[in-house]
Amino acid sequence: MKAPQLTETPEVREVASLLIPLQGQTLLVPNVSVAEIVPVGQIDHVPGAPDWYLGDYHWRDLTIPLASFECLNGQPRPTPGNYARVAVFNTTGVSEHIHFVALIAQGLPRLARVTPEELQVRDVSPTNPYELMQVSWAGEDAVIPDVPGLEQRVLDYLKTRV
Repeated sequence: MKAPQLTETPEVREVASLLIPLQGQTLLVPNVSVAEIVPVGQIDHVPGAPDWYLGDYHWRDLTIPLASFECLNGQPRPTPGNYARVAVFNTTGVSEHIHFVALIAQGLPRLARVTPEELQVRDVSPTNPYELMQVSWAGEDAVIPDVPGLEQRVLDYLKTRV
């Protein structure tokens, strides 16, 4: 019988990512955090919802929360343009009761292969509650969002609706 051989795991040199355009800024997220990018479809507006909660979005026979990243961070509510999309995020496990959270995007995301050499943390402290950090990638400024924090905010709101 042969002894098992150990193999080395190669060092990750790049992360497949998406640059998601918002109103006045761009999010940078790993591909695996996004389930799907879809055209804006049926949104059920919720009376009395906070400004950041855009409504209940119908996606793949599910109803998922649709939020505005801009409003969550104290900015004006975006007006979706002709190329607006919905970015459906996989949740990070904050709760077993919420599996997806959607954000409104202002256009089609772009693919990015992010390497450590190309990613630079900007000397700007995040000033908004749902930003983890501000970065530059290939000369473009972007924001890395606090997805677990966003999930928790949505979850806290959904608990008040029941």
